[in-house]
Amino acid sequence: MAVIVKTRKRAIGAAAYSRGGDESHLRPRYAEKTPPCKNACPSDNDIRGFLTAISQTEDFGRSVEESYEMGWRRYTDTNPLPATLGRVCPHFCETDCNRAGKDEALNINQIERFIGDFGIKNKLRHEKVSEESHSEKIAVIGSGPAGLSCAFQLARRGYPVTIFEAAPKSGGMLRYGIPSYRLPEDILDAEVAAIEDLGVEIKYETKVGKDVSVDDLKNEYAAIYVGIGAQEGWTLGIDGEEGEGVINAVEYLNGVNSGNGIDVSGKKVLVIGGGNSAIDAARVSWREGADSRIVYRRTEEEMPAEQEEIDDTKEEGIPVDILTAPVEVIRDGDGKVTALKCQKMELGEPDDSGRRRPVPIEGSEFEIEADIIIPAIGQQADFEGMDNLKDEESGWITVDENTMTEVEGVFAGGDVTNKLGTVTEAVGLGRRGAIAIDAFVKGEEVPKEYLPPVVKLDDMAHGHFEPAERVEKSHISVDERKGNFNEVVSTFSDEQVMEEASRCMSCGMCFGCDNCYMFCSYSAIKKMPKEDVPVIGDRYTFRLEACVGCKKCAEECPCGYIDMV
Repeated sequence: MAVIVKTRKRAIGAAAYSRGGDESHLRPRYAEKTPPCKNACPSDNDIRGFLTAISQTEDFGRSVEESYEMGWRRYTDTNPLPATLGRVCPHFCETDCNRAGKDEALNINQIERFIGDFGIKNKLRHEKVSEESHSEKIAVIGSGPAGLSCAFQLARRGYPVTIFEAAPKSGGMLRYGIPSYRLPEDILDAEVAAIEDLGVEIKYETKVGKDVSVDDLKNEYAAIYVGIGAQEGWTLGIDGEEGEGVINAVEYLNGVNSGNGIDVSGKKVLVIGGGNSAIDAARVSWREGADSRIVYRRTEEEMPAEQEEIDDTKEEGIPVDILTAPVEVIRDGDGKVTALKCQKMELGEPDDSGRRRPVPIEGSEFEIEADIIIPAIGQQADFEGMDNLKDEESGWITVDENTMTEVEGVFAGGDVTNKLGTVTEAVGLGRRGAIAIDAFVKGEEVPKEYLPPVVKLDDMAHGHFEPAERVEKSHISVDERKGNFNEVVSTFSDEQVMEEASRCMSCGMCFGCDNCYMFCSYSAIKKMPKEDVPVIGDRYTFRLEACVGCKKCAEECPCGYIDMV
């Protein structure tokens, strides 16, 4: 039966009709929404939660250290690598941040990095999800971001986990593909050590498919997770490519990070490609004393590398020749590389990637001098000994919606299923794999995760928030970068973290602004006792018997947290 409420305009006065209009049968209800930052995050990080934990330090009478730890624990519930991701993540969250529609997006990535560094400095250790302990052992192949994430989540759930790693150290492409000026080795070591402290064992220099077979693992382990990444570089497929002087970016960066790279000092190095690996190879060779240059067949707008990395490359004086495609590697009579023959391109119609296809310009061939050529045009997985998992048509591993392969009990994720994704995507896929493996071992259905609707800026009374400039990261000077691998970007200070965290608008969840309480003319909203107030969530209760449905509380909520139903 509909509820009919008689209006009382004369008794209440004009104050009751600021924006909501007449009384109605509708009543307020708290309804959490998904902030767009979380919705955009492939790792499913509780971004709003860790930002609010920091920004509300004073309100709750906590020390900053207590808030930082709280933020670290909220973050690491879904991702065990905050200091790592704070350095290498392309931060999809910031692209969708509601604050961008008001002034500038939050610098989420730098706060992520700060709390990660805080966790390392203070030797914070992860907590288990429950005290459950399982006898079923799980094998993880590969200690890259997907494998580490999967092992972490399974260990938290009480499973004995062993990671089989072909390399001498952990991290996969995090260690062997990303330069240390972006991701210092000690940062990665510390975050991996915290995962190992949960009981995860890592067997190094053990290549599955060679040193131990998948069938052997299936006999001993209840489930297997394959996170082997994509650590083989593509070849160019042009004349003159075979032989000394041409080395793909994956091999080159691996050699540098392993301490046994080729000598490029004083040489002309030509890098081919426009992705992050191409940028990394050029910037690394520049640091090692080379005269470095990049050629890319499309324009800068189509380069898949992060814009910040492209900007840093140009700032370091490394030229980027756009609309330039390789045609042939030129060698002298002794077989030594002397140049790369190239051809100018123009953009045609979009291809399957959505980018405009580069089309050769007839008669535009020219040569660029080079001593070393580094192709960085793509990567693929090494399936040696695991060929039965490879989908011959796609060249990758095919999995179902629960990350299981066609082989019962074998799951997979990361680059090998995502066809060269990002680190944060690999972490998210590893977490999904762990949840699926847990359900598989228990003989249960994989639980479905349903997020509440995403809250947009227009759903919020964002006029409550004063304009505030974004706190930007700082870079060391170009002179300080030459000839070394010093970290280029600096971590925020305490003051910067607090300032930037305070810009978070807590989209879709109460943060205690008092707007609903102050704008209600009927005393229909009551403050909760401070000791009962959560860090983020309900701070008030509705006295519906006093409510007339004027909607002011919902209309004035800066977070879009109140629905009228």
